[in-house]
Amino acid sequence: MCWSATADLVAGTAIAATGAACAARTRRLRDLPLAALPLLLGAHQIIESVVWRADGGTGPVTVARAVIALPVLALWVPLGVLCAAPSQARRRLVLPSAVGAATSAALAYSLATRPVTARIRGHTLGYVLDLPHPGLLVAGYLVATVGALLLSGDRLLVWLGVLVAGGAAVCAALWRLEFISTWCAFAAVCSVVLLGWSGRRPPGPADQGRPVRV
Repeated sequence: MCWSATADLVAGTAIAATGAACAARTRRLRDLPLAALPLLLGAHQIIESVVWRADGGTGPVTVARAVIALPVLALWVPLGVLCAAPSQARRRLVLPSAVGAATSAALAYSLATRPVTARIRGHTLGYVLDLPHPGLLVAGYLVATVGALLLSGDRLLVWLGVLVAGGAAVCAALWRLEFISTWCAFAAVCSVVLLGWSGRRPPGPADQGRPVRV
């Protein structure tokens, strides 16, 4: 969430373009889900620009944004990390993947059975959803996303996990002050990190001679 519809649209387009570059640079098929993450983040921003122009409220676009931000990311990130991780790290990634699947299922059920409303608060856009056990769901979400990156066994992804944890805290603090939302800038920085990560990954033996086509 940026501070205006225009900012969201510009940021989303740039992040999606970075995601396309990440996918094009990927040399191993199993790295593709994580490399394509900026495409998902960019789509999230572009959808949110529509929510801004509608002055918040409810409706399919608001729900679509919430679906990406909540159940989809809670499942996508740990599974993407699990696919890309070296073999020695995969056993410890089972936990965040399982937590992500459970958290994603609970969030998807809540979105399917309860209304979600977008509200403009100062220079930020907030979403209201009556979640059962919100503290538990937030903890599960963080274990699935930040935890998977920290346990990935890849130095650059571990640093990305540290960046995500710190950035999320800053974004949450500024959002509570209704000053300005920094999520789009944060997503852009993470996308640039993934761009560097995707370009440096060597192909594994099973991928030799099999270029990734995007």
